[in-house]
Amino acid sequence: MSAPDHERYCAEIIRQAGLLGKAAEGAAPGTRVPTCPDWSLEQLVLHLGGAHRWVERIVRTRDEVEVCAAQASGNFESAGQDPAVLGAWLVEGAEGLADVLRNAGPDAAVWSPVEGVRPVVLSWARRMTHETLVHRADAELALGTAFETEPELAVDALDEWMQLCSSPRLLEADPEASRLPGSGSTVHLHATDAGTELAAEWVVDLAGESITWRRAHEKATVALRAPLNELLLIAYRRKALSEADAEVRGDVELLEAWLDGVTGWFR
Repeated sequence: MSAPDHERYCAEIIRQAGLLGKAAEGAAPGTRVPTCPDWSLEQLVLHLGGAHRWVERIVRTRDEVEVCAAQASGNFESAGQDPAVLGAWLVEGAEGLADVLRNAGPDAAVWSPVEGVRPVVLSWARRMTHETLVHRADAELALGTAFETEPELAVDALDEWMQLCSSPRLLEADPEASRLPGSGSTVHLHATDAGTELAAEWVVDLAGESITWRRAHEKATVALRAPLNELLLIAYRRKALSEADAEVRGDVELLEAWLDGVTGWFR
């Protein structure tokens, strides 16, 4: 399976923002979002809209230093905004970001804060697609509505997540994650409902001095088997293992330690 192209990412940023806004229609702005991390629905939308505007500025200006998302133009103050107004503001920011990404083109050089990620516009388009997708999941879980996404997007989100979670910067920044390599262990994730063409299986190798991963079907110290949507939510710690439609075979403590270690900085 090939990854989505640049145009697909740009379109998905807008589409996923629209789906989040639609899910939030009629909901109280103060609705709690326990998965992220116990924000209100309003705070979630403000965070995501600010992130869209932050990346739009990075790509448009080619800034090489980090810009605080709170300084991005157009942010609302958190003050009980009408969800319909917030939803329109969110989509407006997503559309502005997509326009800038399209105009720049996928291969244009741009600053990236993540070691090992190509510093090009395509990487930002991919990151913001999955940032928006996962925060839509946060909103829908908080509101009690079903979260579903296209299989190819879920697989690509997990691929990107694996890449981010194997970054050397993660090990430097997080003491919990730095304890994972060198254990000689492996973790296998298997999407039980995905067609063979998606090759939706991953092996995380903790044997060496760094965390590495590959798409493969292999025996491992622990295996997590779940439908693809569930696997995505578990990996991003949006669902606890005990609450998910999932099966764990092997060392469940290792699985929990790995999930806690690598996902702590993505909240």
